[in-house]
Amino acid sequence: QVQLVESGGGLVQAGGSLRLSCAASGRTFSGYAMGWFRQAPGKEREFVAAIEWSGGRTYYADSVKGRFTISRDNGKNMVYLQMNSLKPEDTAVYYCAAGIHSTGMYNYWGQGTQVTVSS
Repeated sequence: QVQLVESGGGLVQAGGSLRLSCAASGRTFSGYAMGWFRQAPGKEREFVAAIEWSGGRTYYADSVKGRFTISRDNGKNMVYLQMNSLKPEDTAVYYCAAGIHSTGMYNYWGQGTQVTVSS
């Protein structure tokens, strides 16, 4: 079992930045891809970004390319999402997840952290 805990959410003005963190504990998350997803009120949860175990391959939703950067520190069991040039439409609950990106199967999920971007 992998436990994931997100932090770093908050309220920021449009154009600002936030850095989300995800701490993994429990069984090792060795080999897992790590992803960030988000869910806005009244909308389906959507993919934001993912990074393979090695950190050598990353994936981004078109809506965040060039603004968000995902990274991981396997030695610390941490995953990060640097969010720059934030827009009001980025407002959502952001979730960290562990799984296999190529299959779309993410088996472990955090509780989420709220990000609110004011205009």
